[in-house]
Amino acid sequence: MQKEFEQKFEALLKKYTELMLGEWSEEKQEKVEKWIMYTYISKSMPPLTKHWNETYPDAKDEMIQLIKEIKTLNEQHREEMASKKK
Repeated sequence: MQKEFEQKFEALLKKYTELMLGEWSEEKQEKVEKWIMYTYISKSMPPLTKHWNETYPDAKDEMIQLIKEIKTLNEQHREEMASKKK
């Protein structure tokens, strides 16, 4: 049962990445997973995120770049979808 769950959850993440960014790749999925976790942690435990950001400023900068990249890819995908509807 554990393996079946893992496969189904992996399919969920794969589809989420594809819908959000317009295409799937292992690299994109890894970035989306980090973005998801960071976003969730920052909303559920802001002091932990603040501490992590202060402790690891280089990692914080990398996370900011990752968030910007995902946002850009998502906006491009939305624009492509909107132009296809016209």
